[in-house]
Amino acid sequence: MEQNEYTKNRSISILGCGWLGLPLAELFVQQGYQVKGSVTSEEKLETLSEKGVLPYQVTITDQAIDCNDLQAFLDSDILIINFPPGRRPDIATYHPAQIALLIQAIEVSPVKHVLLISSTSVYPDLNREITEKDIVPPTKGSGQALLQAENLLLSQTKFTTTILRLGGLIGYDRMPARFLAGKKDVENGDAPINVIHQDDCLGLISALIEQEVWGDIFHAAADEHPTRKVYYTLAAEKAGLEVPTFAEGKPLCFKIINSDKIKHRLRYTFKHPNPLALL
Repeated sequence: MEQNEYTKNRSISILGCGWLGLPLAELFVQQGYQVKGSVTSEEKLETLSEKGVLPYQVTITDQAIDCNDLQAFLDSDILIINFPPGRRPDIATYHPAQIALLIQAIEVSPVKHVLLISSTSVYPDLNREITEKDIVPPTKGSGQALLQAENLLLSQTKFTTTILRLGGLIGYDRMPARFLAGKKDVENGDAPINVIHQDDCLGLISALIEQEVWGDIFHAAADEHPTRKVYYTLAAEKAGLEVPTFAEGKPLCFKIINSDKIKHRLRYTFKHPNPLALL
């Protein structure tokens, strides 16, 4: 695609080209950006090249960043950080240490803006609707790790950061039919779900970049919030799988993610506002 005046000579680096990062990289290539993408395994480098993405192998621990050319990877206007905290018992300290190392590298790079792909799991279940104005400490280690990572990036002065907290990711090869199929006495059947389709993730991220919205925090989940029971039962039925059963009589734990702020700020309408319509 021929570059327009906005994307000409502009570059984006995407740290983490997996399920969301790879199609995001493809989209930016189509829009005319120079795109650099990272994966952790050597065998995936060729896939990036085939998509027109400059490939880099990057691994970050709490002690070091291993990259074939970190300086070249970070030689961009914008960095999108798109790797979640891993599953490990010390994640509340390990992941912030990863981000702290990354910040040191960003500070000596040309990067002007950072977009952190975070998660609505930074919030515990408050049994009510949640907006960006809510400040409630996370209870789970992964949520604590993400919130610390967010705060580390937001506190920097050499670059500006926007935080995008996504709901549960669905779409294409990540549909929910098998998640609970056949399970018995699943808890929280009447709890509303907070999910977002890959198409809307891409649409929102692209709009944030294009409209140059920096230094803010946004939530993103589909407009409709069907209950777990309705959603996963219908998903199993549509896929011809065994329908799960749900426990009755236990206290309900939930949250409802409000996405009005990002919709109004970007003038964005969700492509997939109702998760049930995707089943």
